[in-house]
Parts: sequence; C-alpha cells; structure tokens
Amino acid sequence: MIDLIRRGLVQWTVAVPVLALVMLILTWGRSLPGPVVAVVALFLAGAVLAAVHHAEVIAHRVGEPFGSLVLAVAVTVIEVALIVTLMVDAPVKNATLARDTVFAAVMITCNGVLGLSILLTALKHRVAVFNAEGTGAAFATIATLATLSLVLPTFTTSTPGPQFNTAQLTFAGIASLGLYGLFVTTQTLRHREYFLPVGAEGELLDEDDHGDLPSRRSAWSSLGMLSVALVSVVGLAKGVSPTVESAVAEAGLPASVVGVVIALLVLLPETIAALRAAAGNRVQTSLNLALGSSLASIGLTVPSVAVASLWLSGPLVLGLGASHMVLLALTVAVGTLTVIPRRATPLQGAVHLAVLAAYLVLAVSP
Repeated sequence: MIDLIRRGLVQWTVAVPVLALVMLILTWGRSLPGPVVAVVALFLAGAVLAAVHHAEVIAHRVGEPFGSLVLAVAVTVIEVALIVTLMVDAPVKNATLARDTVFAAVMITCNGVLGLSILLTALKHRVAVFNAEGTGAAFATIATLATLSLVLPTFTTSTPGPQFNTAQLTFAGIASLGLYGLFVTTQTLRHREYFLPVGAEGELLDEDDHGDLPSRRSAWSSLGMLSVALVSVVGLAKGVSPTVESAVAEAGLPASVVGVVIALLVLLPETIAALRAAAGNRVQTSLNLALGSSLASIGLTVPSVAVASLWLSGPLVLGLGASHMVLLALTVAVGTLTVIPRRATPLQGAVHLAVLAAYLVLAVSP
C-alpha cells in the first residue's frame, strides 16, 4: 500500500507540471474568459505543489544551503523573465512593475515567510534557533541592495522623478549582481557552515540525517520537473495577469497591487517549502529560503531591468515612496534585532507579521 501511495505521488508530481505546461502552450498570448482562467488557476496551484515536492527532493540530495539556493534562484530567474516580459509588452503602463514586485518580494520574504517560520517553530519548540552569522550576512546584504536600488532613486536629482540616469542604473545593476554573486559564494563555498542548521546549544546539525538520500537519477529528474513546473507557474501567472489587472482596476485599488499579487504567486513554492521546513524544526532552512529569495529577487531583477531599459520606450521607476521607505527601514531594524540573539520567540515572529500586515494595508489603501 505504501509503495502504491508513493508511486501515485510520483506520477502526480510528474503529470501535473507537464499538463500545466500544455495548458500554458494552449493559452499563451490569448485573451482568456472567466471559466478558462479558473481552470488555469487550478493548474497553476498544482504546478506550485509539484514544484515544492521536486525542490525538496533536490534539497535532500544536495543538502543545505545548496537545496534552498536551487529553489530561490530557479524561481527568481523565471520571475525576472515574467517582469521583463510584462514591461516590454507595456513599458509605460508597467513602469513601476519591477519596483513594486521586488519590494513586495522583500516584504513578503523578510516579514511574511520569516515571521511565519519563526512563529511556527517557536510555538512548537518554545524558541527558534538559527545560525546568526549566515542569517545576519544575508540581512545585511538585503538592506544594502534594497537601499542602493530602491531608496536612492527617490533622492537623485539628475533625472525627474524617482529614477536613475544611465550611469546610476548601470552602477546599481553591477553592484546588485556583484553583491549577490559574492553572497552565493560565501553561502556555498567559503563559509557554508554559517548557513547550516544549529541545535539548541549552537552546535551544527547535519541536514541529511532525516531519511534516505534520493538517488542521483531521482535528483536530476526532479531538477528537470522543477524547471517545467516553475516555467508553467510563471507562464500561467502571466496568462491570468490581465484578469488580475482588470480585477484590481474594477476594485479601485492602486496599480501597485498587481506587483504584490505577482510576488505572492511566484513565491508560493518557496513559502510552502519554508513552512514545511519550519514545521520539522529546520528553521535555518526556512530562513535560507526566505532571505535567499529576497536577495535573488533584488540581485537578479535590477540588472535584468537595467539591460531591458536599453530597448524599453517608457520610464523605469525604481524609487520607493515615503511610506514604503519607512516600512523598509522598520523591516531592517526589526530583522537585525531578531537575528542578533541567535534565537527567537513567537513574539519576534508576530512582530514581523505585523510589519507585513501594515505593508498589505498600505498597498490596498495608500
């Protein structure tokens, strides 16, 4: 019976991404009626769950922090492709899409995913224990990249509005890509031990102790299916984006809400994977996923839109407004105070969730 269940799970996690990809091919570039949008949404949700399964197989095979890095980079690369595609389709209309989506990703990961992971672990085990060296390094890099890419454009004077000129945008793109590359090197090579799970007394734990390792063939197969699932997720998300934009406009909500919805959709696989890790008392894995996703979002999106701006006919608005800058500063301050003690209680998790709630309220009612 167990073998039949496992076989059924494998067949399901293979079939759904393939069917979702077929659905993407059939609906690409077409105006979708309501019933078709509902079907697309079902396939999108199935592809998200399949992506989580395959990401966990890969993570189990390669161990931390490589496993969380694979999912974070894979999701972000396709997210960047979605953002650039939408901006090319309507450069004036989507002038702020990159800013809105990147900032939404930062707030969702650094407050939502991180806060839920800490809260879930701390409620179950009294405190959530993590490695402060790696987590602190990730938070410092996020704070720097967010300030250079999203705050400084608001205060530059060489161009009107919260925009960079060509030289400034080039610097921001190079700095973002360079710092992200250096972080990945630190995380995976030079100081990998800073991103491994720790026990109650601060001792390093082996992530590969839970269960038998998947075979090399299974890992490669999951890598391929993860790619198919993520392409399907982002492609189908683009397909339903006109419906989302119409719904947002009809509800009288700000256009920036579209960026929030896109970020929520593309971050679903990482969010589910992070919460499952937290439920298993592997909060460091959750933090690696959350902060790694935030870093990848800034470090890959800003250089990409900088290159895309060469042929975009519309403006590229990156600077945040005053309320969002306050929330970013609060996120950095609260995150720093959470990281320094190396352990967190449910209170810290709730504080991060409160910041996320404030962001969502202001997104709907600025």
